[in-house]
Parts: sequence; C-alpha cells; structure tokens
Amino acid sequence: MIDLNTASADELDTVPMLAGHGAEIVRYREERGGFTELRQLNEVPGLAQKADGAEEYLSVG
Repeated sequence: MIDLNTASADELDTVPMLAGHGAEIVRYREERGGFTELRQLNEVPGLAQKADGAEEYLSVG
C-alpha cells in the first residue's frame, strides 16, 4: 500500500489510475495539508473520476 500523504510523485505514478498525475497530487497535498479520505483525489485538478479503483493501492495514513 502507498500512503497518499507521504508518497513521492514517482511512487504515486506507479498506481495505474494515477500515472502521470503524481506531481499534481503532491502539489495538492502540500497546498491543502494532506488527505483525510481517498475520495479527495477527485478534487485534484485533472483527476475527477479517474482515480476510481485506486483504493486497492492506496491508504491514508
């Protein structure tokens, strides 16, 4: 499992649904102070509804 709040952009890019969006996720996390739920991925610019199924790879620590 990859922790959404500590993973690097490169680590996030290894998740098939998130490939190419790691940098945007890290930027969003840094600006907002982290994730509390996986569904917040839908708020990351460019990821709305694209992260469905990513919960099998991710956790929010």
